Amino acid sequence: MPVCDSRRVRVIGIGTGSPAHVTGQAISALRECDVFLVADKGEVKDELVAVRRAICEEFLDEGSYRIVPVTDPERGPDAERDRTAYRAGVDAWHAARADRYAEIIASLPEGETVGFLVWGDPAFYDSTIRIVDAVAERLPLDVRVVAGLSAIQVLAAEHGIVLNGIGQPVHVTTGRRLLDEWAPELGTVVVMLDGSLKCRELVERAPDLVIHWGAYLGLPQQVLRSGRLADVIDELIDLRAQLREEHGWIMDTYALTTASAPHPA
Repeated sequence: MPVCDSRRVRVIGIGTGSPAHVTGQAISALRECDVFLVADKGEVKDELVAVRRAICEEFLDEGSYRIVPVTDPERGPDAERDRTAYRAGVDAWHAARADRYAEIIASLPEGETVGFLVWGDPAFYDSTIRIVDAVAERLPLDVRVVAGLSAIQVLAAEHGIVLNGIGQPVHVTTGRRLLDEWAPELGTVVVMLDGSLKCRELVERAPDLVIHWGAYLGLPQQVLRSGRLADVIDELIDLRAQLREEHGWIMDTYALTTASAPHPA
């Protein structure tokens, strides 16, 4: 229930880049907001801020809102940390983010509604809800979350696949955990936040795995590849490096299935 004298905050999933991904519920939530706080991650991520601006321009009247970039705290070299150090680093990063957002929200005129535009869906490997919860420990907030179209759904749709076999599970994990967790009985494994395509280390264990990979899902520069993991992994590693060099950043996701799993007709 809303808290007396609380600041209204809307955490809004906006899909993976296309205005066509924005739901009617998300549009209604966008129109409630007076100001959007957007993490500024430097020049190489300017395109992500630009997409958020374009979505606001698509659905909101000019002059009805403001976009406030917030310089993102330094996060550190995640790939070089063990699991304990990684968690400590992420916790510190979240706390620093919460401090910055709390300071800005507290300084806004009373009665304004604050929006956070979340890439994909706020429930999948995104820190916004946790950070907003941390802000709520610093000042009272009235928070509502709106679901968005996730990279997981877009990946499956663009490849035309059903993620689960009949009566089978789907396992969602990260590149950091993939090698420890993967087993055939997991069914389809969807991997997010994998900066080095850890699946290449599964080739010897399971060469007949099939990969469905996508980068920049929903954006004009979207790239898709699929095939037997052992056959395509070298190409994917080279392609990913090329795309990162070309654009200065990359966001990609992939699904691993066994060769016997059902494929689209």
